[in-house]
Amino acid sequence: MIGVQTMGGTDIVLLIAYGISFVCALLLMAALFLYFRKRFRARVVSLFMLATSFFLGAYTFKMAIAFWIRVSNISGGNAVNTALKSMSWTVAQTGTTLGLVILTLLMYTRRQDLFMVIPSVLEKEENRDVDA
Repeated sequence: MIGVQTMGGTDIVLLIAYGISFVCALLLMAALFLYFRKRFRARVVSLFMLATSFFLGAYTFKMAIAFWIRVSNISGGNAVNTALKSMSWTVAQTGTTLGLVILTLLMYTRRQDLFMVIPSVLEKEENRDVDA
């Protein structure tokens, strides 16, 4: 067989670990979506939680890419596929690193409790109507 490898014990363990990590990250992203839906309605969002969700999103993408790379290494691939995997991994690693840097800065500057207040569109429209 040309370019096809057999699955070893390490490959199986890694595929299982990547799969579990990916599913857990997706479940956490769904929980964060529900959290942010409530927070955006209240118009107050924690910057630390935004940074955490950015990191988790990048990590989820990274686990999907890792799973894809592991599976395609077993089944073989071509030069275009290899270049695409490399670029995808670079984007995933850069996003994960950026998320970690932001979280680290927030932790070490003791800014975990910063909140962003989102102005209400309705209040602005009501103020315009009162002024007219």
